[in-house]
Amino acid sequence: MSSSDIFFGETIGTAVLILLGGGVVAAVTLKRSKALNAGWLAITFGWGFAVLTGAYIAGGLSGAHLNPAVTVGLAIKGGAGGTQWSDVPLYFASQLLGAMIGAVLVWISYYGHFHAHLTAPEVIGAATGQEGLVDKSAAPAAGPVLGIFSTGPEIRHAVQNLATEIIATTVLVLAILTQGLTKGLAVSGTGALMTALVVVGLGLSLGGPTGYAINPVRDLGPRIVHALLPLPNKGGSDWGYAWIPVVGPLAGGAIAGGLYELAFA
Repeated sequence: MSSSDIFFGETIGTAVLILLGGGVVAAVTLKRSKALNAGWLAITFGWGFAVLTGAYIAGGLSGAHLNPAVTVGLAIKGGAGGTQWSDVPLYFASQLLGAMIGAVLVWISYYGHFHAHLTAPEVIGAATGQEGLVDKSAAPAAGPVLGIFSTGPEIRHAVQNLATEIIATTVLVLAILTQGLTKGLAVSGTGALMTALVVVGLGLSLGGPTGYAINPVRDLGPRIVHALLPLPNKGGSDWGYAWIPVVGPLAGGAIAGGLYELAFA
C-alpha cells in the first residue's frame, strides 16, 4: 500500500474511532444529554462499535491499525500480513492526527453541552477558592470533563495501572494477530467485527481500573486537545498520569508480537 493510503486510512479511521468512542462518553457524562448516566455498558459497547466503524472505513486503505500498539505488534510479526518498520512512523503520525481530529469533532458535536456542564454551579464550586471566582492553582489534576477525552485510574497506583494497560493491550493485539490463523476470518471482514467484540469484552472485564486506553493515541491525542480547547472551568489534563496509557499499550503490543512469533509463527 502507498504512503497516501496509510495516511488517509489511518487518519480518517482513527478520527471516526475517537469521534464515536469519545462521543459515547460525552453522551453519558454531559448535562442535558439524552444519554446522561447511561452507564458503563453503554460506554463499552459504544467503543466497540467505534472500533468496528473505524476499521471498516480504513480497512481497504491502510489495514485499519488505528492504534500504535497494533502497528508495533504487526511490525514485530513481520512477514505476510505484517508491517514494514519503515512505515511505522507514518502510521503513528497519522493515528495521532486522526485522534486529535476526532476529539475536536466530539467538542463541536457537544459544544453546548460542554458549556452547560462546565458552567454548572457544582462544577464551578469544585474548582473555586471563592464563590464565582476560579482558582487556577486549585484546579484538579483531572478536570471534570477529562474523561471524555482521555483515561484515568480509579485507584492511582502506577505499577497496577501500567500492568492493567499492558495486560489488556496484549490480549487485544494477540487477538488481532491470530485472526489470520482462522481461514477466511480477516478476508471476509469478520476480523473487524471480532476485534470490536474483543474491545467490548476488554472494557467489561478489564476496563474498571483504568478505563482501558489500550491505544496510545486514543489517550494522548484527545488529552492534547483537552489541554488546548477553550473550555471554561475544564481543570487539569492530568499529565502526570499521561505516560501510562502510552507506555502500557506500546509494551502490550510488543509483548503480543513476541508471543505470536514464539507460539504461533
